[in-house]
Order: sequence, then C-alpha cells, then structure tokens
Amino acid sequence: MVYFVGIKGTGVCALAELMFDSGIKVEGSDIPEVFYTDTILKELKIPYYENFDATRITSEIDMVVYSAAYNADTNPELARAQELGIPMFKYTDALGEWSKKFDSTGICGVHGKTTTTALCGVCARAAGLPAQILVGSAAIDFGQPLASGRSTLTLGDKYFIAETCEYRRHFLSFHPQRIILTSVESDHQDYFPDYESIRDAFIEYCRLLPSGGQLFYCADDPGASEAADIIEKENRGIELIPYGFTALGDYRIVSYDVEGEKAVFSIAGIPGEIKICVPGRHQALNAAAAIALTNALAKKEFGSLNEEKIQSIKTALENFKSTKRRSEIIGETSGIIFMDDYGHHPTAIKTTLEGLKSFYPTRRLIVSFMPHTYSRTAAMLEEFSACFNDADVLFLHKIYASARENYDVPLGQGGVNGETLYKEISAVRAALNTASSEKETYYIDEPDDAFKPLCGMLKDADIFVTLGAGNNWPLGEKLYTYFKEVKHG
Repeated sequence: MVYFVGIKGTGVCALAELMFDSGIKVEGSDIPEVFYTDTILKELKIPYYENFDATRITSEIDMVVYSAAYNADTNPELARAQELGIPMFKYTDALGEWSKKFDSTGICGVHGKTTTTALCGVCARAAGLPAQILVGSAAIDFGQPLASGRSTLTLGDKYFIAETCEYRRHFLSFHPQRIILTSVESDHQDYFPDYESIRDAFIEYCRLLPSGGQLFYCADDPGASEAADIIEKENRGIELIPYGFTALGDYRIVSYDVEGEKAVFSIAGIPGEIKICVPGRHQALNAAAAIALTNALAKKEFGSLNEEKIQSIKTALENFKSTKRRSEIIGETSGIIFMDDYGHHPTAIKTTLEGLKSFYPTRRLIVSFMPHTYSRTAAMLEEFSACFNDADVLFLHKIYASARENYDVPLGQGGVNGETLYKEISAVRAALNTASSEKETYYIDEPDDAFKPLCGMLKDADIFVTLGAGNNWPLGEKLYTYFKEVKHG
C-alpha cells in the first residue's frame, strides 16, 4: 500500500489517482479544509483522513509519498514512517520514480504548461495512444463522470505525459525522453533571483534528455528559444522541434483569426483548419505543441497520423474546455459571463486579457486581481503596471502572501503592498483614458468586500473575471450565485 501525506494537494492527488488506476492500494491524509480534490478522492473511493495520526502508519505500508508542505520534524505520520524505516518520497521524487516506468514526456514552462498538458491528453486520446497523462490542475475534459474534472487520464501504460514544475528545480527528478518547453522568463523571485538563474534551471532540465530525445520549444518565446539554442550548440544529439507563429517547419502557425468566439488557425504540417474555443493566441501555441508531441508519439506507435486520426484530434481540440482556473467559465446568468483564471505573472495576465477582448470585443471586461507573493510583485512592479490595459474596470486587492517566501522589506525602502501596486497601475491606466472610454481602477483590500459594489456595477453583456493565484476566486462564485438565484431568479 502507498500512503499519501497531503493527499488533497493537486499533484499528490494526481499521482494517487494514477497509482489507484494501476491497481495499487492507496490511502492518505490531509487537513479538513475542502479542496476540489475532495470530490475526486470521494468519486474514486480512495480512503483519506482529515487529520494526521501516527498510529495509522504501520509496517503494512510499503511506501509513503508526501507533499513538500510537510516534513518529519513537524508531521507525526512522517515521523512515524521514518522510525519504522518505511521508504519515503517527496511528491516530485515519487513522480520522477513513476516516470522511469514509461516512455515519458515532461511539459514545462513559466506559462502554459497546465493547459498544454491537458491538450496533450485530449489529443492522445483522440489519436488512440496508450498513455497516462498527469496535469497540475483538474482538466475538465478528463472529468467523466466528474463535472469538475480529473487531474489524470489513463489510456494505457506505454507513454507518460506529465506537467513538470520549475520551482526549486523540482522537475530535475523527472526522467524525460521528450520535453515541451513553452516559455522561460523571470519568475519565482523568492528562489530564482534573476532571469539567468531560472533560464539555467530549464537548460539543466533539457540536459536530462538522452541522445535521440526530442525538445519541442516555442519559437515565439525568447527564453525558450535561447534555451533551445544553448542545447543545440552543446551537440547532445537532441532533436529540436520548434512550434509557433515564427517557427520553421511543420508546426509553424501560418494563420490565426477569431470567428464567433472560436479561434481558427492553421499549422503548416496539418491539412485544413483547426478550431479551439479557449480565448487567446497563446492557446493556439499550446495546441500546436500538443499536436507536435502527438504526431511524434503517433509516428513511433503507428508510423504516422492518418486522416481519420487527424480529424479526431481536430474535433477534440474544438471541444476542449480547458482546465480548472484556466479561462474557466463558472457560468453565465443575467447576460453576464463569470470566469476564473490562475494568471498571476504579468505576461500571463496580459495574454489572458487580450484573448478575452478578442473573443468578446463588445463586452465590458471587469477584473478582480489579487497579487501573489511580495517578491514577485516587487520584482515586476513595472511589468504589472502595464499588463491590465484591456480591463475596462479593475479591482485590486491585497497581496496574497506565500508561506514559502521570506519577505520583510519595509515600505519606503523598496517594499511593496497591494496599495503600492494600485498606485502604479492607476497611473498607467489613467493615461489610457479618452473622452469616449475611461479605465476605472479601484483598490479594496479584502476581495469579499468588493462583493457589494460589484453587485451594483455588473450588468448585461459584462464579463467578470477573478484573476490570480490568491484566494479571490470565491468572489466570482459568490457573485454568480447572487445574480443567478437572487437577481435573476
């Protein structure tokens, strides 16, 4: 049996799903707080406890997998496992061990890795590939019969496609035969102090590829292209496969348009049009990466993608509903679309809002944003100030602090808070105002305190989006319920 400490965590739960689907007996524990993973665990009937009790750890357990949030010094179950000499693996190390069992592909990047992995899953299913897929969120398209989605998809046991994380170089535990690299730029400033340090981490990951391995990289992303160039110059025998609007070869995006709330684009090596209903040009990039990987695996498995499989992949892409907290539509009522998105880096925010404006050009876009981590906010203050230009109305909130960062820079000495960001953004947005269009910007410290003013502000044909990696997402659900049950009902 494998026992998971912190089983409600996104990645930990996903690995528990895969092991369970493979016939391994699984149990676990976590805190009482409710997460979306509670639904998954209950649906699968995986036993779990909402506290930590050392008496549960016995010699019947073959292995303990634990979230990085816990350690043997503070968690009684891990301490007991250590006493009994039970093999213990941090989640990322356990994922790495799991990847050894398969022909594995790691998907990485500062932006886009979650959606790209989910797209790889639906394309693999459409192509009939015997693969397992693990996503760092709930993929709605994996979710039957769960409406809220699943983090894994099991189609067979030959290939493994997994989202892999750069934070603290966690992805170095993975054993890839192929890598998709979506983007490289400065982020996680609490661990990577500058661009070069995070770039070098991605390069180190790419160096894990064996001779004959494949690196799919976004040619439109300067950081990804730089990493690929460095790998190419090292002559490691790695095949480099670019994709994107500026790419050369089969995965160049040669056209892109928006028609009736759908992106319509074409790729050089794939006949005909491809459609996807998730907003933004960056989603065409993600789809191109998924197609490139699927084609490579299909060549290995079948020799090629025939016309029937290509059409099946196109249908899967057009029906793709994305993942939880990635352009996720909570619902539509009273003529208002309520959405939630995890975007918390300036680049992701900018591309997300641009995508929404291109899909819904006549709708007013109202955004609630909660910054995530003081270190990121301070390091990228200028970038944050210019990434909200497509929002017609913007509500800003306090910074959502991370337990993993140690930030004690005082205000006035380079320190920041939510109001610091508000002042910077307000100045930029004020310069965009014209006689016919005014960008409204508000600061309300606690997200829930924005509920009442938003109830009076939202109207037919608006889009309301909660944006960020903080805890402002319940605001959107609360507003949706109000307009559906009180105002509309």
